[in-house]
Amino acid sequence: MGYIPNTEDDQKLMLEKMGVRAFQDLLRTVPESIKLKDELKLPKGISELELVQLLQNISGKNKGTDKLISFLGGGAYDHFIPSVVNHILLRSEFYTAYTPYQPEVSQGTLQSIYEYQTLICQLTEMEVANASMYDGASAVAEAALMSLAETGRNEILVSSSLNPNYYRVLCTYCERGGIKVRKIELKDGITDTTSLESKISSKTASFILQSPNFYGLIENAEEIEKKVHSAGALLIMVCDPISLAILKTPGEYGADIAVGEGQPLGNSLNFGGPFLGFFACKQSLIRKMPGRLVGETVDSKGRRGFVLVLQTREQHIRREKATSNICTNEALCALAATVYLSLLGKNGLRKVAELCLQKSHYAAEQISRIGGFKLQFPGQFFKEFVVETPFPASRVIKLLLKKNILAGIDLSRFDRKLKNSLLISVTEKRTKQEIDYLVESLRGIVK
Repeated sequence: MGYIPNTEDDQKLMLEKMGVRAFQDLLRTVPESIKLKDELKLPKGISELELVQLLQNISGKNKGTDKLISFLGGGAYDHFIPSVVNHILLRSEFYTAYTPYQPEVSQGTLQSIYEYQTLICQLTEMEVANASMYDGASAVAEAALMSLAETGRNEILVSSSLNPNYYRVLCTYCERGGIKVRKIELKDGITDTTSLESKISSKTASFILQSPNFYGLIENAEEIEKKVHSAGALLIMVCDPISLAILKTPGEYGADIAVGEGQPLGNSLNFGGPFLGFFACKQSLIRKMPGRLVGETVDSKGRRGFVLVLQTREQHIRREKATSNICTNEALCALAATVYLSLLGKNGLRKVAELCLQKSHYAAEQISRIGGFKLQFPGQFFKEFVVETPFPASRVIKLLLKKNILAGIDLSRFDRKLKNSLLISVTEKRTKQEIDYLVESLRGIVK
C-alpha cells in the first residue's frame, strides 16, 4: 500500500472539485526552469535488516560523551542523570501524553506541571513560574519582551557576558519591533558597572544579567540590582539552575524575572536539543507572563485538584497578543526536571553543585601550573573557567581530541580577541583521573 491511501478515483474526484484535469495543472505557476523533469535517482529499496545495519554503521561514526571525556559547556552540560529519571519519564502515561487541550480532565498532566512550577519557584526563590519555554535562549527573549510590555519602554540593555547564542536569539526576537538592544561592556570578564550606569536611562525596560556568566564568572548582582531598579527598569537574571543550590538566588538579589537553561536538570544533551527553558517572575508580572500556569484548588466536594489558570495561547486570546509556545515535548522535558529535582532533593542538588565547584577549581588550579597556560580572568567562578592557551585554542582542541578529550569551547568563535582562549567546564561526572588526564595531555602538547 502506498503512503497516501487515495485511490485513483479519489484523486480524480478531488481534481474535478478543484477544476483541473491533472495534478500537473496545479503546478502551472512554478517556472519550467526549476521543475524536475527526470525521475528521482533513488537507490533500490532494501530490506528492514539491511536498513538497520546501514543506519547502525552510520550512527556508529558518532562519538558522544559516552565515549569521549567532555569538558564542554557554554550552555549544554554533561551532568549525571540517575537511571530512575528515565525509568519514570518513559512510562507510557507520561511519554505519550499530549498537550492538554481539555486541561481539567488531564489531572495527572496538570499536577506534574504544578509540581514543576513549584520546584522552579523554590529553586529560584521567585513567586511564580510557568510551565517552561523551548530553551534558555527563548526564555531570555520572552523575558525581554515581557519587560517591554510591563514598562512601556523600548530599550533592552544586555551584559556582554550573556551567552552569545542567547544574545543572537534575543536580537532576532527584537529585530522587527523597533526595539533597541544595547550591550554593556565588560571589565575582567564581568559587567562593567560604570558602563551600565552611563547607559541605563528612563528608556531602558530591563537589564539582562547572566550569573554565573558565559565565562563562568559570578557577577556583582547586588550592586547591579540597585542601579537597574533606581532607573525604573527590570532586572532579568539568567542562571545555571545547579548553581542555585549553593549561590544566592535571583529572588535574594531582588530580580524581577529569572530565566535559564533547564537541560542540566535531568535532561540529556540530545545532540543540542530539545532543551528546557525555565521562567519565573514576581507575582506582580503574572498577567504578562508567557506560556501556561497551573494552579491548585478544591472541587465542590473539597477534593484537591488542578486547573489551568493562565494560558496565553492563540486559541484563547487574540493571535497578536498570544505569547505561549509551549508544546508536548517541552512538558516531557519539564517532567524530567521535576523527577530529577524531586529525587535529588535539597541535599542531593547541593552535593552536585559542590562537586562541580570543587572539581572545576581543582582543574583550574592544575592547568594554571602548566607553562603557557593561565586563567584569563581573576574573578570567582562556579563550574566553568576560561584558560589562556599558548597557541590558538582550536589547535588545543584538535590535539586533545586525538586523546578522546573534548577540551572545551574555542572562544574565538564569538570574539576574535579571544583567539587563545578556551572555555572549560567541569561537572560532577568528571573524575579526578579524567581531570588529571586532561592536565597531563595539555602538558604534553607544550613540551
